[in-house]
Amino acid sequence: MPPSDEVPSAEAIQATLQAALSPVTLEVIDESAAHAGHAGANGLGRGTHFRVRIGGPAFAGQSRVAQHRLVYDALRHFTDAGLHALAIEIKS
Repeated sequence: MPPSDEVPSAEAIQATLQAALSPVTLEVIDESAAHAGHAGANGLGRGTHFRVRIGGPAFAGQSRVAQHRLVYDALRHFTDAGLHALAIEIKS
């Protein structure tokens, strides 16, 4: 388990997505506490399971797979820091 100050946070994920994709709509929710005891949980109740609601010009005209790839690519370094699950909702 990584030290508690190194686990991903909703704020860090939001800042990264804002910088990478300039979304018009962006909400990042840490749902880790609801997954305590599940695979990938770190025992801290935060930093492992997130929901991202995002929308903007970067997603226009893209397939659903391509839209999700944009988000995953932007957040790749968080995976090494303990991000286990990411629910992505693309908003139009």
